[in-house]
Amino acid sequence: MNKGISIGEGALWVLAWFGVMLLYTFLDVAVWRKITPSHAKLLNVFSIALCMGGFLSLLKSKFHFQIGIVNGIPLEGIFLAIGCAVAMYFLLDQFLDPVFEGMLPGSEDRYQETLGHLRESPVLSFIQVCILAPVMEEILMRGFLLGGLSVNYGKVTALLISSALFALLHFNMVQTLSALICGIILGLLYMRTDSLICCIAAHSGYNMISYFTMIFPFFNKP
Repeated sequence: MNKGISIGEGALWVLAWFGVMLLYTFLDVAVWRKITPSHAKLLNVFSIALCMGGFLSLLKSKFHFQIGIVNGIPLEGIFLAIGCAVAMYFLLDQFLDPVFEGMLPGSEDRYQETLGHLRESPVLSFIQVCILAPVMEEILMRGFLLGGLSVNYGKVTALLISSALFALLHFNMVQTLSALICGIILGLLYMRTDSLICCIAAHSGYNMISYFTMIFPFFNKP
């Protein structure tokens, strides 16, 4: 069982990861792209993976946190994960995101710039968006934060706080609003299955669907 944590401790570790995100983003923009543009995207993915490994090792040593990705993969959870991935795509990408985009055109413009950058190197972008990000975010937000806060504050409070902090990790306002809903769905999945692998599968599956439909526009053609 995970060790209980306070809201302050949880917020501090999320803030710390946000700082790590800023660090590898700075390295990408200010160092790799200037020193070796042809290898910048590869170095960026390597930097992200290295930062993830270091951060999770520190988190585990500090809280004796049991990550347990491969422990407990209920069959029901796998089906729920697939269902959540598909449901989040239709609820967010097809229904709510167009509404948010209309309300926040400036955020949408910046989001499109990000998509253009991802299209420049689809394979490496896929690794970053569909593999590294779901693994890191689910371990931190569901396994550590939701699991730890649930011990001290109960599941409902832990779900709301972890979802709000998950939303704040996303730089773009359109993504932040969607991430709040996404965080609640993934949190409910974790509470139902008690399995991080199910949450990672759902998160990764949703990102994959969104990735292919946005990065490769021909998927959207009738």
